Amino acid sequence: MPLEKLLQKSNHSIYKLVVMASKRALEIAEGQTKLVDLPSSIKPSTVALYEIMAGKIGIKNVKH
Repeated sequence: MPLEKLLQKSNHSIYKLVVMASKRALEIAEGQTKLVDLPSSIKPSTVALYEIMAGKIGIKNVKH
C-alpha cells in the first residue's frame, strides 16, 4: 500500500496518519469489529491502515 495514498487520507500529515492508525489499531485489538474483510492473522495495525486506505476511517475536522 503506497504511503502517498495513505497520506492523502490524512491531509498529507504523517503525524495525523500515525495517530489515526494507532488509535484505530488499539480499538481493533480491544475487540471492535474490523471494517474491512481481512484474515484474522493480519495484525491490528495493518488492518487499521487498510481501513484508512478504504476510506472507512478518517480524521475529524475540528474548528476551535
